[in-house]
Amino acid sequence: MPVISGFSKLTKEEKIKWVVKHYFNDDQSVVEEFENFWHPDQKIQDNMDEFSENTLTNFYMPFGVAPNFKINGKNYCLPMVIEESSVVAAACNSAKFWLDKGGFKTEILSTVKVGQVHFKYKGDKAHFLDYFSELKPQLLEGAAYLSASMEARGGGVVDIELIDMTAFEPDYYQLKVGFETCDAMGANYINTVLEEYGSLLKEIISKNPSFSNIPDVILCIVSNYTPDCLARATVECKVEDLGTVNGMPPEEFAEKVRASVRIAEVDPHRATTHNKGIYNGVDALILATGNDFRAVEACGHTYASRNGRYSSLTHCSIENGIFRFWIDLPMALGTVGGLTNLHPMVKRSFEMLGNPNSNELMQIVAVAGLAQNFAAIKSMVTVGIQKGHMKMHLLNILKQLGATEDEKKAAIEYFKTNIVSFAAAKFLLTTLRNDKKVH
Repeated sequence: MPVISGFSKLTKEEKIKWVVKHYFNDDQSVVEEFENFWHPDQKIQDNMDEFSENTLTNFYMPFGVAPNFKINGKNYCLPMVIEESSVVAAACNSAKFWLDKGGFKTEILSTVKVGQVHFKYKGDKAHFLDYFSELKPQLLEGAAYLSASMEARGGGVVDIELIDMTAFEPDYYQLKVGFETCDAMGANYINTVLEEYGSLLKEIISKNPSFSNIPDVILCIVSNYTPDCLARATVECKVEDLGTVNGMPPEEFAEKVRASVRIAEVDPHRATTHNKGIYNGVDALILATGNDFRAVEACGHTYASRNGRYSSLTHCSIENGIFRFWIDLPMALGTVGGLTNLHPMVKRSFEMLGNPNSNELMQIVAVAGLAQNFAAIKSMVTVGIQKGHMKMHLLNILKQLGATEDEKKAAIEYFKTNIVSFAAAKFLLTTLRNDKKVH
């Protein structure tokens, strides 16, 4: 395929023309398809185009809702952007299950975010480490002007540590900086401060005659691992109040849920799928609120490995007749900046949630993850994951097979009592069509 120079300078129409010519055999129906997904409001479309680079069109995802979530005594309807219908259905199932059992309880455990200045210093280690007590206030003072507006909102730099990393890489050190960024995710602010610290580090050391070497700054960058920016969500009730679940007595159900979570705590293979299910709910809500789901997932998976072995993000206990199920979820979220004020559906998501601040949003997201995990385990330990999962996919299968409305109705009725699979659906449609030909 051809190489092109200056592609980003082309108009959107020119980019589409080039892509269609070289990758779709100049099929003009593809051009029409791209254009059909443009927003009819040009102002909104121009806004969408500016969100990314080399934009050709919009890629639509379903925007669904999961109502009936009681969180700290308040009812919520959670917006969810995801292509898998069973995820939204599972969230609704959990919300309904816990609605009359006290709902979800949440709390913020901590809100500190992290940034780092990675550098090398080839001078005297002991002298450098001893000097940090004098260096730290100079760094704080020198970059204070960058934090003025953040401090006015109650945030700013929390602390600076000098970390000796020479055991892992020769001459390698880092400044580990804690930040409070209030309702902003804060990456741009953090990176700006870190780059100033990097410059100040070199400047201060170069002016001090007791140092013969100047630090070589390598990276100044926010970390997406925020173990001290943490939300907890919990559900609990008496075991007997769980009731009979899909024909299973409450005591048996509670123990199977506990054992399932324990398996995910000790086995990385299970933990990976277990946590993926958590992020089905988390990502859907993160996308709906215009936040960075890649950063949130990376943080969570690192947190799940913090003890040297990948493990479950949720936990479960049964003590003194009380069933308790909870999650501690690290994440850095924003309710201002980014897409939060630019994407029209993100605005609606926040309105639907009551315009939460970042701490409140963290707690709601933690609930989404916990609810998703509970629903999946509830299915697996009772009727099995495939029964509900495949029934939610039945309509997609029927669409792929070109089913008519009458065939869809017949298939839905048939699969109320039969196992759903692509092969079974195909066989049923073939049978229905052959019967129709005979009659």
